[in-house]
Amino acid sequence: MSTLINLSIDVTKVTKEALAKGKFLNLTISVNDEINQYGQNCAAWESQTKEEREQKYERNYVGNGKVVFTEGLVTVAPNDDKKPAAKKNPVVDLPF
Repeated sequence: MSTLINLSIDVTKVTKEALAKGKFLNLTISVNDEINQYGQNCAAWESQTKEEREQKYERNYVGNGKVVFTEGLVTVAPNDDKKPAAKKNPVVDLPF
């Protein structure tokens, strides 16, 4: 199973506060069901902490792109926490 996304990042929009250890940038990428006016269906923004999400901080969008290939299935990766997985990761069937 695989999915490929072509994404362009505007590095001028990256904030220094978002860089981990001064050189890593954690991003969140969404894949939408609908295509925008530019033929894109993916967006990327600087990742937020749980607290920032709960307090509704504005996202800092840094890029857009599109899915260029998919076999139609994407496997969800395990969480970063150290808790044992309660069940096997689900397979999500994407509509494209």
